[in-house]
Amino acid sequence: MSRTPIAIFAGLAGFLAYVLVVLLVADHVRALHWTLELLFFAVAGVAWVWPARALMVWAVRGGG
Repeated sequence: MSRTPIAIFAGLAGFLAYVLVVLLVADHVRALHWTLELLFFAVAGVAWVWPARALMVWAVRGGG
C-alpha cells in the first residue's frame, strides 16, 4: 500500500488540529504584551513546517 494516502490524511488532520490549538492559544496571547504576541505568531506561523516536511519525506520514501 502506498504511503501517500496515509500522509495526505495525516497531514490534513494534523494541520487542522494544529490550527485549532493555535487559535485557542492565540485568544490568551492577545491579552499579553505586543512583543510576546509577535513572537507567538511568528513561531506559530512557521512551526508546522518541520512536521509537514518529515511527513512528506516519509511518504516519498515509501515508494508513493
